[in-house]
Parts: sequence; C-alpha cells; structure tokens
Amino acid sequence: MQTYDLLTAALAGLLPTALFLVALMLIDSYKLVSLRQILILIAAGGVAALLSFFANDVVIALTHLPATPFARYVAPVIEESFKALVLIYLLRGNRIGFLVDAAIFGFAAGAGFAIAENLYFLHIAADMPLGLWLVRGFGTAIMHGGVAAIFCVTAHALSEQKSAADLSDMLPGLFLAILIHALYNHFVLSPLLSTLIVMLLLPAVALFMFRLSEKALQHWLNVGFDADAELLEVINSGELSSSNVGKYLETVKHRFQPAIVVDLICYLRLHVELALRAKGVLLARESGFEMEEDPAVAASLNELAALEKSIGATGRLALKPFLHMSRKDLWQIYMLKNRTISTIASVSNRQ
Repeated sequence: MQTYDLLTAALAGLLPTALFLVALMLIDSYKLVSLRQILILIAAGGVAALLSFFANDVVIALTHLPATPFARYVAPVIEESFKALVLIYLLRGNRIGFLVDAAIFGFAAGAGFAIAENLYFLHIAADMPLGLWLVRGFGTAIMHGGVAAIFCVTAHALSEQKSAADLSDMLPGLFLAILIHALYNHFVLSPLLSTLIVMLLLPAVALFMFRLSEKALQHWLNVGFDADAELLEVINSGELSSSNVGKYLETVKHRFQPAIVVDLICYLRLHVELALRAKGVLLARESGFEMEEDPAVAASLNELAALEKSIGATGRLALKPFLHMSRKDLWQIYMLKNRTISTIASVSNRQ
C-alpha cells in the first residue's frame, strides 16, 4: 500500500475522534479537565480495547458464535463493560465533579478505545476503501466515544447527591451504552446514513448537556459560596457556642474525647476554607482568568488529611449535617489536590 493511501486511511480513521474530543475541551468554559487527565483516559481506553480484543477471542472460541450475532449481541456487552470499568474508578473516587466533566472523561475513554481499535484495523486491513475508513472514523469511532460519555453522564447524574456512586447508579447507563452500541451494530440503516446521524446527533446532545451542566454549576457555585462563607464567619466569630453548629456539637460531644471535639471544629473550619478556595478558583475561571496557587493550600490539605484520621469515620458522620457531602462537594477537595500536585511538578520541572 502506498504511503499516501496509508496516511489518508489513518487520518480518516483517527482524526475525527481526536478533533471531537478537542472541541469538547474547548467549549468547556471552566476547563476543569486537564490535558494530562485526558491523555491518561485515552491510554486507559486503549488498554480497555486490548482487553476487549482478548475477551472477544476467548468468548468466540468457547461459543463458536458466527461473526454477525456476536457483533450484535455479545461484543457490545464486553466492550462497553471494559470501557465502563475505567470510568467507574473515577466515579467511585469522586474524581468527576460535573456533567460536563463526565462527558469529557467518558468520551476520552471511548476515544482511546476507538483509536486502539482503528490502529488494529489499520494494521490488518489498511487497504480498505476510503469510504469504509470514513465510516469507521466518523461513525464507529465517534459512537465508541459517545456511548462511553452517555454511560459516564448517566451514572454521574444518578449518583450526584450521594457521597459515592454505587452499582445501582452504574447499571442504567451501562445498559443504555450497550443498547445503543448493539443497535449501531445491527446496521438497520446504511453505514453512511448511520455515520451521518452520529455526526449530527452527538454534537447537538453534547452542546445541550454542556449548557445544562454550566447552569447547574453556576447555581451550585452561587449558593454554595454564600453558605460556606456564612458558616466560616460563624466559626471564626468566637460565637460558635450560640450558633446552630455549636448547639449541635454540644449535643454530640459526649460521644468524643475533648481533644477530638477540638479536632472536629478544626476539621470543619479547614474543610470550609478549602471549599471556598475551590469555589473561588471556579468563579475566577468563569470570569476568564486563573488564580495563582496559594502555597498554604498544600499545608492545609495535609492538615485536613491528618484531622480526618484523628476524627475518624464517626467524626465525619457527626459533621455531615454541616459539611456538604454530595459528590460535587467532595470533588472540590480533589481538584485542589490536583492543582497542588500540578504546581509542585511545574516548579520541579523549571528547576
């Protein structure tokens, strides 16, 4: 095969997915997902593709299913399950803050899967007609990214008000991803028409989801910032005992040693301070500029981790009425940790 033809096939098969992912990152006005995270997700999606290839071969060898029913009913289950595993790790670890992040993370994992799959086909069947490469690049590859994004967004939305996502939050999105993938593999419509539908529908859905997510984020920022600022003012005012927080702590302090009660108050204050810092970062991004990293944040995060060990799970549960524990609220601490790690790495590289 001529170099020109090979390059054309590679561009048709790989470039559309990469461009769509870049477009998702560009229209994210808060820029909550870093390039480093995207590259890791793409690599993880590639690993998921390799595992799927092996799993598909094993299932085919065991069941002797013909290619068509296998592609329609079995391959979607295997492939979407492996893609989902990558994203479940992020969801369970509260590493995804908002729907827009879920869409980007999901599409990145799916893009990595599609890139690995198309590289494999480029190796074994690079001489396929250009039309088939366009279908694989603009249709199949975008479908892989899109259904992974749908899984991640659905699971995130179902678990948004919880402190951690569980199995019941994962299954509906996984079922939906498998269903769409299976329908696509049924080839009810012609490959070109299916590709056209994917190209028209997915960007429209992505834009709608981004607008919805940004409105929810703005509301959370405005309400949360005011609530956190009010709570911090009460803690720092010296009048904690007469506040609702103080009265509540008075009712539960008999369960803890006096030193732990002090740590509970310190943990509450520090957690609220860091939450305000995180919301300040997001509000600054909304206005178009990036806040410089405060060196004190790293020390505060370390102190928070030490206090968390000191008060234990019982202490955190006691503070739950005053500490917002939705996955958005837990994510903001993770975001600050990421910023601190990135800043330290940047300083080390300059040295």
